[in-house]
Amino acid sequence: MKLDSKIPEGHISKKWTDYKDHLKLVAPNNRPKIDIIVVGTGLAGASAAASLGEMGYNVKAFCYQDSPRRAHSIAAQGGINAAKNYQNDGDSIYRLFYDTIKGGDYRAREANVHRLAEVSGNIIDQCVAQGVPFAREYGGLLDNRSFGGTQVQRTFYAAGQTGQQLLLGAYSALSRQIGLGRVKMFNRHEMLDLVKVDGKARGIIARNLVTGELERHSAHAVVIATGGYGNVYFLSTNAMGSNVTASWKIHKKGAFFANPCFVQIHPTCIPVHGTNQAKLTLMSESLRNSGRIWVPKKKEDAQAIREGRLKPTDLAEEDRDYYLERKYPSFGNLAPRDISSRAGKEVCDEGRGIEANDTNEGVFLDFSSEIQNKGKQAAFAQGNHNPTPEEITTLGKQWLKEKYGNLFTMYQKITDENPYETPMKIYPAVHYTMGGVWVDYNLQSTIPGCFVAGEANFSDHGANRLGASALMQGLADGYFVLPYTVSNYLADEIRTGKISTETQEFIDAENNVKNSIESLLKNKGSKSVDHFHKRLGLIMWNKVGMARNEAGLKQAIEEIAALKEEFYNDVYVPGTADELNPELEKALRVADFIDLGQLMAMDALQRKESCGGHFREEYQDAEGETLRDDENFSFVSAWEYMGYDISKEILNKEELKYEFIKIAARNYK
Repeated sequence: MKLDSKIPEGHISKKWTDYKDHLKLVAPNNRPKIDIIVVGTGLAGASAAASLGEMGYNVKAFCYQDSPRRAHSIAAQGGINAAKNYQNDGDSIYRLFYDTIKGGDYRAREANVHRLAEVSGNIIDQCVAQGVPFAREYGGLLDNRSFGGTQVQRTFYAAGQTGQQLLLGAYSALSRQIGLGRVKMFNRHEMLDLVKVDGKARGIIARNLVTGELERHSAHAVVIATGGYGNVYFLSTNAMGSNVTASWKIHKKGAFFANPCFVQIHPTCIPVHGTNQAKLTLMSESLRNSGRIWVPKKKEDAQAIREGRLKPTDLAEEDRDYYLERKYPSFGNLAPRDISSRAGKEVCDEGRGIEANDTNEGVFLDFSSEIQNKGKQAAFAQGNHNPTPEEITTLGKQWLKEKYGNLFTMYQKITDENPYETPMKIYPAVHYTMGGVWVDYNLQSTIPGCFVAGEANFSDHGANRLGASALMQGLADGYFVLPYTVSNYLADEIRTGKISTETQEFIDAENNVKNSIESLLKNKGSKSVDHFHKRLGLIMWNKVGMARNEAGLKQAIEEIAALKEEFYNDVYVPGTADELNPELEKALRVADFIDLGQLMAMDALQRKESCGGHFREEYQDAEGETLRDDENFSFVSAWEYMGYDISKEILNKEELKYEFIKIAARNYK
């Protein structure tokens, strides 16, 4: 199938404006005749549902949580990017566009990224109007900080809880529409299939997670905004309920799945502490503004720290390796996430890891220098030009507390260590997925009428997402893109009328879901769902993780295929279908993760290059940096479902063309 990305003609700075000017519209008096389903109520879903409801459409919104406020967007800590240039340090729409393309290692679609940069400023204005309490400078102006992969300050933030505050803003807009009756909210509901009629998305089958009842819901268009698939690795920074089911169900109905192997490993997570751990905790990338990352230069010092014979604060400065500052002097501790993560793995592989866990993996994030620097500045600001060391330390800690206090408190509660006194311990962990459902410029999948927003689609981040860009993309899609592109599609649906849920397509879809549930419950195997999920996670982390190679990927494909057969033969799911049954929920999701895991390994195997978060050991330069192959792999890999056997999926390619940016070696040194 030939992929049509529907990228408009014209200069990149005018594509979106000119395109919007010529899209079809739905008149206000016709919008109440049209139904839209939005699945997922994180930043992308809540903003889309609120915006479409505000326009006058009838919206049904679904989330598996007990409230939209519990969407995983709430966990984002550090900030949201926007090209406002408030700091007067040279930022611009073009520079945000360029940084995002370069950060994604030249594997993102140029037109989509420029549109994202264009609307970024509008997002901040929208959120301020909603009352989002962004941090402000003394004079009242919005404050900014830096994130990885940039040399400007463009990240707006609300302490270390930016995602929570932005989600509350979107939730307030959504709640207003619920109160007006334009949005009908379905909490504790999970989408388990997409219904197509005459090739178009016309509704979903959802399961009421409290009663177990299967429900049919029809609409003229469906928006999927259900986040990423990082939990395929079992251990990740994602909420434990985060899953790929909605995206995978539409994939099985004809939506291509793009770049599944592009997974982001975040460099600043609290290290794994035991084999029974169920999830990992992220420490915000914003901390890299103030913390310096290091490990001991000598293996014996690292071993002494692991064994408790040496405190990190006792190690002399000349015995520390600030490896990011050494390897990437231009960006230092704010090198992009993929590069920083691999550098951390490298020093731990050398035996210089500092955490006393099973694998000795961990590095330090040290705030002692910042405490001294900010303490001196604070003393001078108070008129004290000759402060004592104690005064400097006290004022420096106070500054850190105002900037990152909730993050430091969270770290201390989890680890029982005080990061003001001793360096944080961090290590890379699975965080974000750049891959997702393939969409065109309209954010429409290969199924007409099925749109995909936020992390669930593939469109904006290439092979690596820059920090603070996830919140930007989710809100850009929901507030400023979908209201135009969905309306353009719906302009031809005005005369369609109400869509019945009594058609054969809805009946068949519901029966398919019912059969899948019954087969799992009747299986009566001997092993739990988590048993299979953990085994899948180990295969994925060891062979489709931070570093990949041909032999490991081939083994992973075979092992996951075998695991799939064992899962369906030997999984035990207790309880019944007509009740609250968390194990059944997990089983349905893990079944989809297993299929996706195999496809991720297949995608990684065919991409014979290293780029961004996809690091093939066979393709690296003498200094261990990624070797892209722009001649043969400058494309989006879009996979087409062909049935139960995932190895039969067909690879389609969307060629990436760069007209307004020069492709270059990705250098942060």
